[in-house]
Amino acid sequence: MPKHRLETEKLWELMATYQPLDAEGLLRAVADHLEFSRSKIRHTATHFDVYQSLALSIRDRLVEFWNDTQQTYRERGAKQVYYLSLEYLVGRSLRNNLVNLGIDETCREALAQIGYGLEELEELEHDAGLGNGGLGRLAACFLDSMATLQLPAQGYGIRYEYGIFEQRFRSGEQLEAPDHWLEQGYPWEIARHELSYPVQFYGTVEPHPDSPDGIRKRWVNTEPALAVAYDVPIAGYQNRTVNNLRLWRARASRNFDFHAFNRGDYLAAVAERQQAETISKVLYPNDQGFSGKELRLKQQYFFVSASLQDLLRGFREQHADWERLPEQVAIQLNDTHPSIAIAELMRLLVDEEGLEWHRAWDLTTRTFAYTNHTVLPEALEKWSVDLLGKLLPRHLEIIYEINKHFLSEVVKICPNDGALLSRISLIEESDPKQVRMPHLAIVGSHAVNGVAALHTELLKTTVFRDFHALFPERFQNKTNGITPRLWLKCANPELAALVTEQIGESWVTDLEQLQKLRSQSNDAAFRQEWQAIRQLKKQQFAAWLRQAHGLVVDPQTRFDVQIKRLHEYKRQLLNLLHVLRDYLRLKDHPNLELTPRTVILAGKAAPGYHMAKEIIRLANVISQLLEQDAQVREKLRLVFVPNYGVSVAQKLIPAADLSQHISTAGTEASGTSNMKFVLNGAPILGTLDGANIEILKAVGEENAFIFGLTAPEVQAVREQGYRPQDILHGNPELEVVLKLLVKGKLASKKGVGFRDLHDSLVFSDHYLLLADFASYAECHERVESAWCDSEQWTRRSIQNTAGAGTFSSDRTIRQYAEEIWNLRAVPVQPVV
Repeated sequence: MPKHRLETEKLWELMATYQPLDAEGLLRAVADHLEFSRSKIRHTATHFDVYQSLALSIRDRLVEFWNDTQQTYRERGAKQVYYLSLEYLVGRSLRNNLVNLGIDETCREALAQIGYGLEELEELEHDAGLGNGGLGRLAACFLDSMATLQLPAQGYGIRYEYGIFEQRFRSGEQLEAPDHWLEQGYPWEIARHELSYPVQFYGTVEPHPDSPDGIRKRWVNTEPALAVAYDVPIAGYQNRTVNNLRLWRARASRNFDFHAFNRGDYLAAVAERQQAETISKVLYPNDQGFSGKELRLKQQYFFVSASLQDLLRGFREQHADWERLPEQVAIQLNDTHPSIAIAELMRLLVDEEGLEWHRAWDLTTRTFAYTNHTVLPEALEKWSVDLLGKLLPRHLEIIYEINKHFLSEVVKICPNDGALLSRISLIEESDPKQVRMPHLAIVGSHAVNGVAALHTELLKTTVFRDFHALFPERFQNKTNGITPRLWLKCANPELAALVTEQIGESWVTDLEQLQKLRSQSNDAAFRQEWQAIRQLKKQQFAAWLRQAHGLVVDPQTRFDVQIKRLHEYKRQLLNLLHVLRDYLRLKDHPNLELTPRTVILAGKAAPGYHMAKEIIRLANVISQLLEQDAQVREKLRLVFVPNYGVSVAQKLIPAADLSQHISTAGTEASGTSNMKFVLNGAPILGTLDGANIEILKAVGEENAFIFGLTAPEVQAVREQGYRPQDILHGNPELEVVLKLLVKGKLASKKGVGFRDLHDSLVFSDHYLLLADFASYAECHERVESAWCDSEQWTRRSIQNTAGAGTFSSDRTIRQYAEEIWNLRAVPVQPVV
């Protein structure tokens, strides 16, 4: 019998041939894709066709390395980590892939030959709509670092058809429009239609005939959806490693109601398809209330089930012994969103594979690890028992079984503490009953980590105090980090080039090398070059802002930037109150000595988050108020940049002179935008919250501006019975500012002001804006004084960048690999 065609050597020899991608080769690849992938000729090709063809050409090289990487992992039998995250905020991929492949200058040279600039084509790429904010951006940085560190890793998530909404404004109010990010295709992805898994919902549970103890069950009469894989290659920095981000798209099962179709009822025939595909249709905005949101729970289980089926398939292809699962597989839960994975793995091991309960539980806990991202009670995810039982009846049974075994073990340690059992139970005996997903994640994992030193300490001493007492060995800290490839080399190539000129290029993969810049701050010539680049970035941002949005800012003013998701605890409102105070001062004292500054805000509010949307409306109204006053706008301007995302951040962060991170102490888990600003030389004005504390130690207290209550002081103020009215009575100037919210120039002709914001401060002020206002204003005065000494300010800027080394995501991931995953680097070589 002749050999199967795919077993012949000729085809694989051709595939393994390495093709150097010089400028000529790149242009040839672009031309081929224009003709054969885009089906265009010179008279029909558009600029977007050129971008798509370039992206496909780069993807070809990524796929070559991707195949080598996967083959290497397979041949080496390497342990792999699987990162489960509901979000990945990757932004644009063109520049990052070029830098990581080491061909960015080659590409620039090639494009110049056909009359294009790289920046011109970059602007045609849509930000990938796969994430909301910090959680998704962190996940993207982690994938970059895993590949750069040559760690065998794969990310899992959802391929949302519609990403986080496009933000528009009407009369200052935020409007949400669909984000059609996939409308023109996504050239970086590879459809894997052959990789699909059924995901079940609803149905009933019945005893399994092969389960004498009654633990093993059958889940029957379910409504299935199909998860189809789409792969996005993730390149490491110039090391041939290309890992994978696997995203799941929902499709109907292969069943089609032909009876309904034959009856002429086409809509009934396709109803199942429409219902199934809704699962991956839209990304939920952060801070949206999820109580009763069945679709959200469906999304979480959908991607978790598909991912576990996929990774277990890969494990079973190479290993027959289930005892090797924790030796070969590590699963990291990025927050509580994927925590249903613990119950799902138990279902797969017990119900599908027939493992005994205690053996399956041992394998599960040794495989999973959990990262917590919040101490806010409202963000600690819960699902009603009724909803979970309706949608995932077998999983609810498993969670109850886990809880029974867990509590029985605790009773042996603390036999007479019913209150403890109530606090730590996976089930909250409320009305209605709730399943506490963070508790499931902690009980089902061998490691639990916070994302900044203060955050981890708060987990141990407040929200998870009881669990820390039971499992002290599980809790550890992994301070977040950012990738220097994207947030300096790509976002600020001019500054990156200056740094490389001074200290060499090793900082790109060893950010601690930036410490060598400390002595450079005393070099007047270096400071001059540094400041020239910073001014250039301000000019570039101002030009982009005017062209893209028609907003005018003066690059000669101080750029005071706060870019965050809109949330009351992040206290954008505190910033606005201070702007209003300065506005009133300038009106009363036109000759007041204030150096001109432009306050720049950006961020989205969840569509259902009324107070956050009111803060945006206030910002836009204040912006108009300042702009219409020629006398005031010479010294004070406010702009709100629409539709904030990764690509906007890459323009704005290098242009910032000062960055604000002013959350109420004890509320921000970490933050990563603070790290990005520091890396690009913008000092922090902030509270002692999240990673600000560690940043302050790294850059030096003299190079940051800190104000406000500490976390223990916040707790003490609340326990003493905080009365915001007392603050107002002692600060008449602030009292006038708050009155401005409900009457005067901030109210429309119909008299509509900002009563809800006003009342939230006067009668509650839960996040202590008024308590911190005086300290915040005094901190701004210190900034004002420091800004007047331009040479010293430049020294501060350099010292911030020099101190940013510890905040590389490479350091964070190295700690995860060594201290949680037990994972080693696997260098990739060409496979022949």
